[in-house]
Amino acid sequence: MPSWRTTLTAAGISGTRLRDDYTHAARRVLRREPAPYLVLRLLAAPPLVPWLAAGLAFMNMVDDVAETGTPSERAANLAALTGRVESALTSGDSPDPLLRAYAHAVDARALPAHWVSRFLEGAATAEAGFDGFAAEEDFQAYLDAYAWPGVLVFTGLQYQGGPDPEQAAGWRRFVDAAQRVDFLADLAGDLADGRLCIPRARLDEHSVTRADLEQARDTPAVRALLAAETRRARAALDATDGILELAEPGLRPVTATMTELMAHQLTAVERAGVDALRRDIGYGVAAPLRTLARARRAARGRTRAGSQAPAGSPRQ
Repeated sequence: MPSWRTTLTAAGISGTRLRDDYTHAARRVLRREPAPYLVLRLLAAPPLVPWLAAGLAFMNMVDDVAETGTPSERAANLAALTGRVESALTSGDSPDPLLRAYAHAVDARALPAHWVSRFLEGAATAEAGFDGFAAEEDFQAYLDAYAWPGVLVFTGLQYQGGPDPEQAAGWRRFVDAAQRVDFLADLAGDLADGRLCIPRARLDEHSVTRADLEQARDTPAVRALLAAETRRARAALDATDGILELAEPGLRPVTATMTELMAHQLTAVERAGVDALRRDIGYGVAAPLRTLARARRAARGRTRAGSQAPAGSPRQ
């Protein structure tokens, strides 16, 4: 793995202040989400890493503000943050080193600003005011308003000029699956926090009450509901087939690893059954390490194959 300094240089990021800004953003990701940071550093092409680190740091910043405090505090803080982001994107400068790094990344990669504004609007409405979903249509609206643009303010930086419609649609399918798996894996914690992320209409279909879920009642109806939800998540995961071809080559090992870990977590939820109402279902330790080791070996193999290609032969 190249040093962070070498990684910054590979991305063409120069100047002490700007390099410090990207370092600040990367450290924020490392503190908050060490696993995704490690995957990025180990598997992504070095020229992409600083952009993606800044994007992930920005996404996390907005997410944290949208989920912290009372509804009125969230609204006020998001409005203030939106003003700071807009100023940074317009001027290229900010008192906040994270916003300076992100504004530079958006400009350098020419990410369309509408993804950023759409994400901020969704944070202030769909996320900050979240009170569950009445039906599947509400879940899809949540994805369109918040989760999808939230992924693209981060992953969209892999593309110079931003994602084209086909690429954006591919990440829309990806986030549909990712959100379903995440909601199922975090059922216990979300219910403890007063959040019900399964559409209420589907509880009604199975004659299950919110209290049944909150009290982790092991009944045929609850088991049937959870089995139906995991089947929906599995179908959504299957629909992400082809996402690797839509990712930039330098991010494909990361995308493959994310998809494999998502499938592993969903399998763990399926096995847990009603226990998913009593404890959040994580990745564990062994499976992510095995997945990362395999991906790292494959990435090294591709690098060696490329470096040994005869002169004049194409390199994939």
